Amino acid sequence: MMCFRYLLVLMMVLFFAASPVLAADDASIHKWKMATSWPGGPFFEQAEHFAKRVNELTEGRVQITVFAGGALGNPLKVSETVKNGVAESGHTWAPYDWGKDKTTILFPSWAGGPDSEALIHWLYEGGGTALLQEYRMDKFGVISFPAIVIPAEIFLHSKKPVKTLEDFKGLKIRTTGAWIEIVEKLGASPVTASGAEVYQMLERGVIDATEWASPSGNLPIGFHKIAPYIIIPGIHQPANMLEVIVNPRAWGKLSAHDKLMIELAAKLSVFEVWMQSGKDDMKAMEQFTANGNIIIELDQSVIDKSRFLAEEWAIKQATTNEWFARVWESQKAFMADWKKAERYR
Repeated sequence: MMCFRYLLVLMMVLFFAASPVLAADDASIHKWKMATSWPGGPFFEQAEHFAKRVNELTEGRVQITVFAGGALGNPLKVSETVKNGVAESGHTWAPYDWGKDKTTILFPSWAGGPDSEALIHWLYEGGGTALLQEYRMDKFGVISFPAIVIPAEIFLHSKKPVKTLEDFKGLKIRTTGAWIEIVEKLGASPVTASGAEVYQMLERGVIDATEWASPSGNLPIGFHKIAPYIIIPGIHQPANMLEVIVNPRAWGKLSAHDKLMIELAAKLSVFEVWMQSGKDDMKAMEQFTANGNIIIELDQSVIDKSRFLAEEWAIKQATTNEWFARVWESQKAFMADWKKAERYR
């Protein structure tokens, strides 16, 4: 862990060394609002951590106030809030824009996508971030940076045991993105809801089960207190990525130096949260066991069927959506090389 901290310091030094010297007119103070999709909890705290990093790295020239989901607009439409200038920045999950374009699901990984280590490599060394930025500007009119990458999610917190294909029949699952269509083919009844609604829906029995985040992201929300079964592995989401988006007009007012510092803050956030999540997920799983939750591993038949349906779904999207085809081809090409590397990694 100590070596990793030294790496972060080195990254900061290199960025500062490469950045242009601030001119007198670059000293302006920029006070931004940040809309989020989060009512509170770990994701909201991580948005606040990003804002703190930006303040530190820009030496106070960019000050971001983070607002809980719904305070500045629809928490599922943060990209609209930012594009329209209601907030200068946002912290969200790209697939909340699923209704406009399904390509959004590919960037944070999905049922047929890479795990967190492979995702980070694709984003920064395989052209993923460049594609994300071009895509978000083209389709949604916002600037985007990966801000968080976390390991595989828990598949389900459930009030009913789920292990076999038979167990999915009629199961009411809160989910989002591509998994809505895929899990429906497994026989379940998918339900979409914002984060603020999920706990109450599970508690009242409106849904039987929910997916949300990795173990440490779910623990403080308390799903395990009202749903005794924890289903793994997270085949629907083998990794996840949240993003920071920025209004182009607000971005254009920054100095070149401060733009670099915001990019660095986002990159630092990705690595810090990924490392922390890996450790915290282990502790969370221990707490679930101590709480008396029953951990169930999905049958291989469910995993195989899900992968087949995911690829079938992606092929269908790629035939009619040029952006989807382009991003998926990039991801597949990288994953083919990554699989070869597993032999010596």
